[in-house]
Amino acid sequence: MQYRSLGSTGCAVSAFALGTMTFGKETGEQDAHDQLDRFAAAGGTLVDTADVYNAGASEQIIGRWLARQPASVRDHVVLASKGRFPTGTGPNDVGLSRKHLATALDASLARLGVECLDLYQVHAYDPRTPLEETLRFLDDAVRAGKVHYVGLSNFTGWQLQRAVDLAEFGGLARPVTLQPQYNLLVREIEWEIVPAARANGLGLLPWSPLGGGWLTGKYARDERPVGQTRLGEDPERGTEAYEPRNRSQRTWDVIEALRKIAGDRGVSSAQVALAWVADRPAVSSVILGARTLGQLDDNLDAADLHLSPEETALLDTVSDPGAADYPYGTMGLEQRSREF
Repeated sequence: MQYRSLGSTGCAVSAFALGTMTFGKETGEQDAHDQLDRFAAAGGTLVDTADVYNAGASEQIIGRWLARQPASVRDHVVLASKGRFPTGTGPNDVGLSRKHLATALDASLARLGVECLDLYQVHAYDPRTPLEETLRFLDDAVRAGKVHYVGLSNFTGWQLQRAVDLAEFGGLARPVTLQPQYNLLVREIEWEIVPAARANGLGLLPWSPLGGGWLTGKYARDERPVGQTRLGEDPERGTEAYEPRNRSQRTWDVIEALRKIAGDRGVSSAQVALAWVADRPAVSSVILGARTLGQLDDNLDAADLHLSPEETALLDTVSDPGAADYPYGTMGLEQRSREF
């Protein structure tokens, strides 16, 4: 397992993180503990969860696993959680207000059975709460010893930049990471969000690196998925919904390129897709979201896989989402040119 800096901090994290959104629903407690055991044995350190993952069940499962680990294992875990989304039915049980985050953070610490989180992330932007209020709460949490580092998730480029600017000018704890969706089918963050993260030293923690299962190659063209898969259970699931992606030629060009590289390398399509994400600029750690131990084993085998420049170029070409000519394409580049 390779280790990298968590953003611009001195904290080292494994290049692959264990995502735990399935814990407590698709993945039962014993299977979840087996995944955590396997991940730790492989050298994995960063474990990512959130208070809303199955109504807190994910955090509780991780907390019970941590409680039975020897200090030699616990001390190596870099534990991350998130707060922002509804944790109850009241008007203050949601958002990034000081009131909600104070309750949410304490509840996460209790479920996880720890006194301090290594990384506490705001799960998404909140238009109703001034960013100053959120950042001052996060700074207070760091000063109180409840949090080591703070991060952002699902922020746009301008939201990220404003958060960093306010933190710097206010002398507050500065965000060190951004957790966005990022994979070969979702590259639009490269237009504004990735440059903003790189300019400010934030490390990326990509979620859904396999595009909700699409990049494993398990779905077939014009055959709606069925059975024990995410889309088999819900074909209209979020951004990975079957019909829109099935209609896109780009989707199938990416899948075919993955199959070609995987066949030449003797590895799985999933491993190739993970290797591509892991080696993108500014990526600190890629969040794996396996439902089964077998899926996790296959994903972890990508830890030592690095693509050649030719393989990367092929995937870059077929996955190019085609930015608008202005401001990102040729016309935009001409407008920004300093050539004499």
